[in-house]
Amino acid sequence: QVQLVESGGGMVQAGGSLRLSCAASGRTFDTYAMGWFRQAPGKEREFVAAISWSGDHKYYADFVKGRFTISKVNAKDTGDLQMSSLKPGDTAVYYCTVDHEYKVVGGSGDYWGQGTQVTVSS
Repeated sequence: QVQLVESGGGMVQAGGSLRLSCAASGRTFDTYAMGWFRQAPGKEREFVAAISWSGDHKYYADFVKGRFTISKVNAKDTGDLQMSSLKPGDTAVYYCTVDHEYKVVGGSGDYWGQGTQVTVSS
């Protein structure tokens, strides 16, 4: 069993930056891929970014390419999502997830955090 806790959300003006963190406990983190999804009010949850267990492979949704960077530190059981050039459209609850890579990218991972709110004002 893996427990995930996100942190780092908050309110920021358009063009600003935030760094989200995901801390894992309960099982070794280094064998799992990690991903970030988001859900805005009235919308379905959508994929944001993912990283393979080794960190060698990274995936990004088109709408965040060049603005967001995903990373993970296996030795610390943590992963981050660095978000820059934020837009009001990035406002959502952001969730981290870990599992095998194909499940993370597909949004079907077994382990999810509780989410952290990101609000971008214009």
